[in-house]
Amino acid sequence: MRLPGPSKTARGAAGYRAAHQTIDGATVFRDPFARLILEPEALAEADERASDPASRGMRLFMAARSRFAEDCLAAAVAEGLRQVVVLGAGLDTFGLRNPYRELGLTVFEVDQPPTQAWKRARLSAAKLREPSELVWVPVDFETDDLADRLREAGFRADQPAFYIWLGVTPYLERDTVLSLLQLVARTPDASIVFDYSEPLDNYPPERRPAMAAMAERVARAGEPWITLLDPHEIRAALAAMGYAGIEDLGPGDVAARYYGPEHAQSRGGTGPHLVHARMRPA
Repeated sequence: MRLPGPSKTARGAAGYRAAHQTIDGATVFRDPFARLILEPEALAEADERASDPASRGMRLFMAARSRFAEDCLAAAVAEGLRQVVVLGAGLDTFGLRNPYRELGLTVFEVDQPPTQAWKRARLSAAKLREPSELVWVPVDFETDDLADRLREAGFRADQPAFYIWLGVTPYLERDTVLSLLQLVARTPDASIVFDYSEPLDNYPPERRPAMAAMAERVARAGEPWITLLDPHEIRAALAAMGYAGIEDLGPGDVAARYYGPEHAQSRGGTGPHLVHARMRPA
């Protein structure tokens, strides 16, 4: 997926996180930079979209996936981890917020060059400082060697690492997705949090038209869904790569964990998934 300009889906995801800070009172995920980093026009568009009650589910999921990733990262830092790689970072702000900088946590942000250049321009426009422990790594996932790019940026492949990879897998070729997961598996004591979407055939018939319409919208925006994964398929692939600890949350599991007590009985369900995979059991 080579983009001529900054990712539109990255801007959309940032809009959901920004609206969550006000519309939902940041009940799932608090991010003091989420609204500062967006252009005024994009922020206004995000707030307008959030006025539609139908947008709440996606907005909460976007907040929950960031919360899930950072909850898992916090546990890894407590065990001594000191380097994290944010893949396809978009307008994610963890590198700005990094609560572990005094412990020496280095953040490597990896993204398409046009999207990364746009983000740095947004930081400058918002007068947000680029922290010294934030390292920029421009990469085209389909053509560049990620391991080489990371090594050139100072990443230590012989040290434990935590990878965050959100909102990217549907837009890449299947072989690229699996190759990156295999690359992570070669890092000692590696962990990765990523999300994926299920094939349309996995949805109940009454939900398929809505999902097909969503697929058509992102395709028109120039970022079509390419790889959709079945939960059994991805679990088997991860196990074959040597991942020993695999936590896969379906939409109901995410709701039960993050959205409030009224969702306590929710489990499973078809939709977007969050995965935390480790090379050793928790």
